[in-house]
Amino acid sequence: MATDFKSIFGSTDGLDPKSVEFLARALERNNLPGFDYLEFKQSLSAMSKMNMNMDEATSVKSAFATASTMGLTKQKLLESAMHYKKILANEKTQFDVAMQNQVQKNIAGKKEEVTKLKDRIKQYENRIKELQEQIVKSQATIDGADAQIEAAKNKIQGTKQNFETAHQSIISLIENDIQKFNSFL
Repeated sequence: MATDFKSIFGSTDGLDPKSVEFLARALERNNLPGFDYLEFKQSLSAMSKMNMNMDEATSVKSAFATASTMGLTKQKLLESAMHYKKILANEKTQFDVAMQNQVQKNIAGKKEEVTKLKDRIKQYENRIKELQEQIVKSQATIDGADAQIEAAKNKIQGTKQNFETAHQSIISLIENDIQKFNSFL
């Protein structure tokens, strides 16, 4: 019956083929036994294909007259039409639930993921900022240490030079005294 959907309900041009096929299968799965609304629609469709130049009212009355010989009553026709309408309403409800799940999964879930990633990036940026500040402080310490090392090195060199000068001067004085003692004594 799904392949007859087009002929039963008229042109489906401009409609999503997947959606039309899905709804047709739902009607087919839930087709009531016996001659009812769907079979009546097939009769009307077949009559319109015969191109009998009948107006719609005559076409409906003619199809109903034939269908009534198979036990179709107006009440059964209307009740079965309502049955199929309920089937399609149920399919719409299920579709809406599935769509909401897809929205949650593919949109809301992604939005939540994006928010979490933005928060994580902000944390990383803050951590990078802290590390850069530590680098600047460490570099300042290094730069100051280099100057302190150079100053300490110069001071040590100066101290060493002063010590050696004083040491040499005293050694020279003692050697001079030793020579004097050797010479005078």
